[in-house]
Amino acid sequence: MSGQGVVPGPDGLLRCPWGLEAETMADYRVYHDTEWGRPVHGDDALYERICLEAFQSGLSWLTILRRREGFRAAFADFSIAKVAEFTEADEQRLIADPGIIRNRAKIAATISNARAAAALAPGELDELIWSHAPAPDGRPVPRTATDVAAITAESTALSRDLKKRGFRFVGPTTAYALMQACGLVNDHLADCHSRDVV
Repeated sequence: MSGQGVVPGPDGLLRCPWGLEAETMADYRVYHDTEWGRPVHGDDALYERICLEAFQSGLSWLTILRRREGFRAAFADFSIAKVAEFTEADEQRLIADPGIIRNRAKIAATISNARAAAALAPGELDELIWSHAPAPDGRPVPRTATDVAAITAESTALSRDLKKRGFRFVGPTTAYALMQACGLVNDHLADCHSRDVV
């Protein structure tokens, strides 16, 4: 992200600068306006976000966003119960699937993470993740992109707790991106039109 504050979109609404990157405006704008930062609950829904954030590591979020339906098709709509049953043959199928990012380590982690999630009680993954949400009034409201953290004490603790339960590709930066995307924190900039609707 650049260090700038909100920028006006083609509709005149002020947005976080990443939501209006020139080449990717439509994709990011819709994601920014309708999804990013809004609360996500449910074990399968949060498992999907953990997986997508892990696949994003080292890549642009747009790369993942544009393949999201391919990921959903490849990973049984991110059903924890179904992916936990994937076999070596499924892993080979996924490595050959052009609809996803064909990274062997990330594919293996996605399957392993389903097994870790399946070992938890129903609702426990949701409860675990949301237990790391900071108090909303305890954080300064970011005014520019440079005010937005990449790692926090809460994301470090979430990463540690997920790893203790066998999750992989969930470092503190990935955990913080998960927290931002799933509404545990509100990192829309102070003057962004989406800040007050999440």
